[in-house]
Amino acid sequence: MKINKDLCINCGKCMDYCPVNAIKRIERQIVMDFDACVECGVCRRSAVCPKDAIYQQKLVFPRTIRSIMSDVLTIAEESQISGRGTEEMKTNEVTGRFKDGWVGIAIEMGRPGVAARMYDVERMAMAVAKEGAEFEVQNPVTSMMENPQTGKFKEELLNERVLSAILEFPVPIARVKSVLRVIREAAKEIHTVFSLDICSKVAEDGSIPHVEPVKELGMWISPNAKTNVGLGRPLFQKEG
Repeated sequence: MKINKDLCINCGKCMDYCPVNAIKRIERQIVMDFDACVECGVCRRSAVCPKDAIYQQKLVFPRTIRSIMSDVLTIAEESQISGRGTEEMKTNEVTGRFKDGWVGIAIEMGRPGVAARMYDVERMAMAVAKEGAEFEVQNPVTSMMENPQTGKFKEELLNERVLSAILEFPVPIARVKSVLRVIREAAKEIHTVFSLDICSKVAEDGSIPHVEPVKELGMWISPNAKTNVGLGRPLFQKEG
């Protein structure tokens, strides 16, 4: 995003709408910190500017990934949906991606007000890749990797700033603790916030397989959950 200085009257109304504090007042003038802007489009869509001075400049690679990771109206080519990840965790009863004995893990890096640089996303990706993480192909973040086997990202993307980025991958239940240990260790080198999502199929006895490994590591686990029953779509059926 940019500000047309010929139109701007420096009222500052747009400042409160920027989720990453990229719009600032410097010496009585309102300026857009272009490096800090994540191209989420919130300032422009809010229509708060009385002079319509905020405009979207043409986005070219690698800056285009800021929009993919930050603007909910941007459609990712890989998944053909908006957003920073996929729907696998919320619709597993339809997709059947996470099978018995497997756990789905998502690491959502960055948040409004904090954001994330892609070099931090790379640090986390490379750490879990060493534990055998196989990143979700349809997730736009995976397409930004130079080598998904190692979690190495394309060099030109590393300094791009995004609202958030999500790493998604499944692991066998037996490796959950080792992966979580790696995530906890990698967190010491990360310069942003991140949330950890984990899911598994409910067992026949009603227990949730991933709960015990998490508790054994002394990690807090939220009792909250997202449940999507996939109404209107056929449920996944196991072969045989």
